[in-house]
Amino acid sequence: MKTAGEVMDVIAAYREVGTYRGAAVMCGTTHKTVKRIIERAESGGKPPVRKPRERNFEVVAVLVAERVAATSGRISAKRLLPQAKAAGYEGSARNFRRLVAAAKKEWRRGHHRGRRPAVWTPGETLAIDWGSVGSLHVFCAVLTWSRVRFVRFAGDERSETTLAMLAECFEELGGVPKVVLADRMGCLKGGVVANKVVPTAAYVRFATAYGFRPDWCEAADPESKGVVENLVGYAKRDLVVPQAPFAGLHAANAAARQWCAEVNGVPHSEIAAVPAERLAAEVELLGALPSLRPTIAKTQTTRKVDRLSCVRFGSARYSVPTPLIGCRVAVVEAGGRLLVTDMATGQVVADHAPVAPGEAAVLDEHYGGARPAPRRAVRPKTETEKAFCALGPVAESFITGSAASGNTRLAGDLGELAALQAAHGDEALLAALERAVAFRRWRAADVGSILAAGAGIPQPRPAGDALVIELPQVPTRPLSAYKIGDVS
Repeated sequence: MKTAGEVMDVIAAYREVGTYRGAAVMCGTTHKTVKRIIERAESGGKPPVRKPRERNFEVVAVLVAERVAATSGRISAKRLLPQAKAAGYEGSARNFRRLVAAAKKEWRRGHHRGRRPAVWTPGETLAIDWGSVGSLHVFCAVLTWSRVRFVRFAGDERSETTLAMLAECFEELGGVPKVVLADRMGCLKGGVVANKVVPTAAYVRFATAYGFRPDWCEAADPESKGVVENLVGYAKRDLVVPQAPFAGLHAANAAARQWCAEVNGVPHSEIAAVPAERLAAEVELLGALPSLRPTIAKTQTTRKVDRLSCVRFGSARYSVPTPLIGCRVAVVEAGGRLLVTDMATGQVVADHAPVAPGEAAVLDEHYGGARPAPRRAVRPKTETEKAFCALGPVAESFITGSAASGNTRLAGDLGELAALQAAHGDEALLAALERAVAFRRWRAADVGSILAAGAGIPQPRPAGDALVIELPQVPTRPLSAYKIGDVS
């Protein structure tokens, strides 16, 4: 960059010699620099107008702007590139991403949401939300004016757990705010009609008992409850990460109580005040706690008993007595057990330990006894089979064993055994079949060999008791009696 004095020297040198190169030699610079300085001086001190550089994405710039505006700045360059190539774009994907990024930036510049900071009233709003860290669920609540923070851990995010956390939060604050602002969490939401959230009956009863009004955030709008969203992230970073893993839920909640006392006792960066000190002034504007605390119990779920005399709960099966097949029963979890109650009599008819999804909890007394062993009885159909099975259980045992051994010629062997029966008689054939079953000989030829051996063959018997014999007493001699003699 030339100073004003150097520029004047260049202009004077050019006027003296009349050439760019001669002036460059005199001033110790290049002829291109001299030319640029002279052209700027002749144009009144303004830089010369440069011709805009052509870009290879100019042919699709309008298309990209239209697609970005139609998708509210959400479409990606990857999905838009095929359309651009079809419209004549021949450049690289990297250069096209620059065009899309610039179009999105330009669109967002004119479409700001225009949010404004929240103005909180003392004793007015309590914001709540759930977060999760692994298997632990973090319940967070912020009293918006004083910024008092409440954090607890739980094993689930069910309705009764959320209401129990709210009740504990009210006890911790010493009063009830006028409004509880929650996300559209499924445990408290019964439905949505025309963008209006319908709370569950249990939540309405709880709110009526404590005297607050349930309020809900807009759908997919975390900014509307950023005060508690920030607390969820802060609790994860400052409480969970330094101290995890916890020894259990009790230890985690003990650490959460200590952490809340710590953060509520130091100045808050947003309000430049100590939340605990602000709470002392705000608690006078909170509603009084009810004299009779409502009981928070797990809601009952009704189920119809199927043909297997079971109910399905949590993707698992639980047995009930068979007389209740086709009836509706109430299922509820209490004390780590699953209780099934007959809705007609109010009596608990089944008590199970919860099982994993896909498993079944079956009690034998619900079915009148233990499960019978499976029977695969021998059922003769042909005349040959009926005649052979008429010999009794030994014949059935022979058929069962022969089939299990893979004898594919069993049907033909039954005909041969019928011939042996006619030749040797029923008594001899039964004895041969007993021996064949005992020694696992499953062919008709084996039975024929046993019959041919006759009755003189040995009959093995199982081993008996050990033989114990008392030996006679004999005199004993000392070892010295076996001495040979003195050795000199």
